[in-house]
Amino acid sequence: MDVALGIEALLPAAEYFGSTTANTKECFDALNWQDARAKPTWKQVQDAYSALPESIKNPLIAQAKAKAALLSRLGITAEEARLLLS
Repeated sequence: MDVALGIEALLPAAEYFGSTTANTKECFDALNWQDARAKPTWKQVQDAYSALPESIKNPLIAQAKAKAALLSRLGITAEEARLLLS
């Protein structure tokens, strides 16, 4: 789970200080909450993140799926596409 993305989904542009890099409950609990809005609970952040579309949570996977679908529609392989673009 991406803690910062979960917070953003719940409270856009929330103001807080600290690191969310570890993406753990411990890093979330350690955040210095500066926002006027109440700090969400860990469960709320988890639920908000879970509700996000895959294209937002995993943009690289979404991009790979889109490329595969396009190649399929064109009826060519990735190697053939590379040849066309070279």
